[in-house]
Amino acid sequence: MTDRPGTFERYRKQIAFAAWGTASQERLSQAAVLIVGCGALGTAQANLLTRAGIGRVVLADRDFVDLSNLQRQTLFDEQDVQEVLPKAIAATRRLQRINSAVVIEPIVTDVTWENVRALVRSVDLVLDGTDNFETRFLLNEACLEEGKPWVYGGCLGADGQSMTIIPGETACFACLMPEGAPMAGTMPTCDTGGVLGTIIQMIASIQVTEAMKILGGHADQASRQLTVVDSWNLRFRTLRLDKLAGTGCPVCREGRRVWLTGERTTQAHILCGRNSVQLRIPLTAPWDLELLERQLQAHGQVLRNAFLVKLVNPEFALTLFPDGRVITTGTEDPAVAKTWLRKTIGL
Repeated sequence: MTDRPGTFERYRKQIAFAAWGTASQERLSQAAVLIVGCGALGTAQANLLTRAGIGRVVLADRDFVDLSNLQRQTLFDEQDVQEVLPKAIAATRRLQRINSAVVIEPIVTDVTWENVRALVRSVDLVLDGTDNFETRFLLNEACLEEGKPWVYGGCLGADGQSMTIIPGETACFACLMPEGAPMAGTMPTCDTGGVLGTIIQMIASIQVTEAMKILGGHADQASRQLTVVDSWNLRFRTLRLDKLAGTGCPVCREGRRVWLTGERTTQAHILCGRNSVQLRIPLTAPWDLELLERQLQAHGQVLRNAFLVKLVNPEFALTLFPDGRVITTGTEDPAVAKTWLRKTIGL
C-alpha cells in the first residue's frame, strides 16, 4: 500500500513538524543510506528510516539471527531464528511489509577494506550499526575519502553515545580516538557486559534524527558534539568537538588511510581439512594472556599456558596466541569466525 502519486499522505504528521515540511520529505524520499551492521542499532535505524520515508536503504551485515538477538534487535522474530536467516535478509523481509515504497537492498557480507568504498560511494550517508572499533575506523576513512557524512553510535550496558561526522566540517572519528582502536580483549562486549534494549532505541533515535537533518537539507543543524547517554540514571552529557576538528589529525588532515588500505585489517585464512579459520588481528602490543583468560571464562572452558589461551565450548573453540593469531575451530567461514571472536573478545 503506497501513497497516491504526488502525495505524502503516509508522512503527513512528520511533514506537519515546522522544521521539516514537504521540501525535506521530498529530499528524504530521494536519498539513500547505508546501514553497516544489522543488529540492535542497525535494525532500529532501518525501522525508523523506513517508516520516515527514506528512498533507499542498503543493509550490510555478515551475521545470522539467533535467539539472544530478539531482546533488542527489533526487526526479528522467532521464525527468523528457526529459519537461521541472515540478518540482512530477515530485516528486509520485515521492512518491505512496513513500507513497500522504500527500496531495501540486503547485502550479506563482511564489510572490509576491499568492499567498503563501493558501498559508501553508492549512498548519500552512512549509519554505524556495528559493534566493533575496527569497522568504525574503516568507515571513518572510507567516508572521508568519498566525502560522505556518517553517524557513529555505540552502546554497552545502559550507556550509549553518538557523534555526527561531516567530512571537511566536523571532527572525525580518529580525532575523537587519537590512540586508535582499543586492543581486542581489553574492552567488555555486549556478551560480557550486557546491554539494555532501551539504550539501543535512544541512540538509534539520535543517529536517525541526525541523518534526517542532513538528508532533509538541514545539515547546518547537525550536532557538532559527542552525545553520551546514561539511560539507567537518566543522565545526558555532551562534549564539544570543535577544537578537535582536524587539529593535527593524521586521518582527516593528513590523509592517512591505514584501515582503508588493509594495513590494519584482520586477516583471515581457511585451514584446509581442519574445519578451522585462522584470523590475524593487528596488535600494537602482544596480548596479555592472563587478561584474555579472565574475559573468556564467561564463554566456556579455558586453558592457558605460557604460549596461548584456548577456549572450548559446545559450539566452537578458539586458540589465541600473543602475536594476535587466533585459530577458530568449528567453521570454515571467516564471517562466522569473526562473529565468534566479536562475541568473546570484542573484535
